[in-house]
Amino acid sequence: MGLNCGIVGLPNVGKSTLFSALTSAPAEAANYPFCTIDPNVGIVNVPDSRLDKISELIPAKKVLPAVVEFVDIAGLVEGASKGEGLGNRFLSHIREVGVIVHIVRCFEDADVVHVSGVIDPERDIEVINTELALADLETVDKRLEKNQKVLKAAKTEAAKQAAAQEPILRRLYDALQEGKPARSVGLDEDQLHVIRDLHLITLKPQIYVCNVDEEGINRENKFVSRVKEIAAGEEAQVLSICGKFESEIAALESSEEKNEFLESAGLEESGMNRLIHTGYSMLGLRTFFTAGPDEDRAWTFHEGDSAPQAAGVIHTDFERGFIKAEVYHCDDLFEYGSEQKLREAGKLRIEGKEYKVRDGDVMHFKFNV
Repeated sequence: MGLNCGIVGLPNVGKSTLFSALTSAPAEAANYPFCTIDPNVGIVNVPDSRLDKISELIPAKKVLPAVVEFVDIAGLVEGASKGEGLGNRFLSHIREVGVIVHIVRCFEDADVVHVSGVIDPERDIEVINTELALADLETVDKRLEKNQKVLKAAKTEAAKQAAAQEPILRRLYDALQEGKPARSVGLDEDQLHVIRDLHLITLKPQIYVCNVDEEGINRENKFVSRVKEIAAGEEAQVLSICGKFESEIAALESSEEKNEFLESAGLEESGMNRLIHTGYSMLGLRTFFTAGPDEDRAWTFHEGDSAPQAAGVIHTDFERGFIKAEVYHCDDLFEYGSEQKLREAGKLRIEGKEYKVRDGDVMHFKFNV
């Protein structure tokens, strides 16, 4: 799975506006379809109050947050799976991401043209999901056709692989033909491994982002309610974000100004921060920290990684020559106030190669190459 989030949706639903707010960098946004053709890629800092607290207790010359990548993919239209609206090109971009962020327009504004002329989130979602399912259906159909030829060559390794794929492909084909995503089939880890090379779009986890107007920031409207109903049936997550409001926050220079702006709207956290955290988590990414006088830093690792694998995130030599890791959890640092007091309380541990890193661990690696 790709380690990034791809932003998709119909034209003019606010994808590029949200992307610009997300990255605080301008992406082309205009009131007509297909103003985004090549995907914009943004490397986004992951907000983390734990890193702020660590830097207060262990001051450093530099403080570096973890990052995650978001990709703004051009608007899909009905018929994209058959090449409409440059659809083939756009679909290939979606195949490369790990999580789909599906922007759904949930506001009415006569000045912003809707591609279908009417605001209808249910129809918009169906158009996108159907096109993604049709693209996957074509992929599965081609593999089934190929496997039929391979199966005739009995007792070969390729024939064994084709035989293992056959029942899984049939189940996928039936679901996709009905417009259902591949993830609805409920394949287990072994079955997913068998068809991993297909890179099916509808196997990817999906977040629905309801783009609302300013009145919808603190009050759920009828459009958002309907999106939540649809998402519940798919076991997908839903966030409500006001693109215009987020753009105004992104334009502010200082954290103090942004916090005051949020407070004036009755919010504790921006919609962009919620989206970043949700995408980061759904990608299976977690954070450990290193801390010292030169640098306090948040590092990204995969959930379930061992200590040597986490060390390898910093440098391959750290993993290759891993000896041990001194570890404590950031919550213990916050409780005791310093590393010295942690040591005195016996909260600093020595862990070896088998240790599974926890989100929030602070680590000092020992290695030799």
